[in-house]
Amino acid sequence: MVFGQVVVGPPGSGKTTYCNGMSQFLKLIGRKVAVINLDPANDALPYPCHFTESVASRMHRYECAVNIEDLIKLSDVMSEHSLGPNGGLVYCMDYLEKNIDWLQSKLEPLTANDHYLLFDFPGQVELFFLHQNAKKVITKLMKKMDLRLAAVHLVDAHLCSDPGKYISALLLSLSTMLHLELPHINVLSKIDLIENYGKLAFNLDFYTDVQDLSYLQYHLDQDPRSAKYRKLTKELCEDKESVGNLVKLIDKCNGYIFAGIEGSAVEFSKIAVGPLDWDYYRYPFLAAVQEKYMKDDNDFDK
Repeated sequence: MVFGQVVVGPPGSGKTTYCNGMSQFLKLIGRKVAVINLDPANDALPYPCHFTESVASRMHRYECAVNIEDLIKLSDVMSEHSLGPNGGLVYCMDYLEKNIDWLQSKLEPLTANDHYLLFDFPGQVELFFLHQNAKKVITKLMKKMDLRLAAVHLVDAHLCSDPGKYISALLLSLSTMLHLELPHINVLSKIDLIENYGKLAFNLDFYTDVQDLSYLQYHLDQDPRSAKYRKLTKELCEDKESVGNLVKLIDKCNGYIFAGIEGSAVEFSKIAVGPLDWDYYRYPFLAAVQEKYMKDDNDFDK
């Protein structure tokens, strides 16, 4: 039984950077990790493996365990079939699904050695709430190779500074979760840049916990751009961590914490519904993040 993460999110949300950092962290805590690049448009691949010696180019060079470009390249698809980037990505995912045996053969040596898998998927959001190809790839791998996967959906943290964009991100996250049908965790990425685009109306935990969205209605009303959609957003609003902490959540989500544990169904159920030290590590973490990256302001008391 092999565990892993399906890393998804809009373009520029930091999926590749996340895979880079997550792979380093997991190695530090003693896990064997393999990054699987399934984004044929990914032209900046910084996953760590070896370094150059020159000072001018002292940077991580990409070396992934599996790279979809060994099977198909987006540039070739666009040129050969006269497709744009979006159409080309859909074609690549369709081609990958039809050649799933190629991917399986690449993964078998890794699963045989109990590697923890990080799947870096394309950022085209339509692939994860509209088209079926990416979902079929994931489903086939889980069935054929007995994988236990959790979806990690990245959302750019600066969207929290715009209530309309934040609600749109929530809807995208919900659509992705329902479409993929995987255990699902949403992650605010680029937290250090959270206030570069404006002050947050509320404390950080308001956004991470998705608290009562009706409080956003006032701020939505102040934005003339949202007037056209005011009735829609009103209806939506009224319906209802450090990397280490994130790993704890993902391990519980994909079942990693159960590996190697012997016990009754009752004992497993207790672990499953248990808080996993929730109050201890989560809220101090949120306070630390807010103190580090967000200026102290009386506006947070609203």
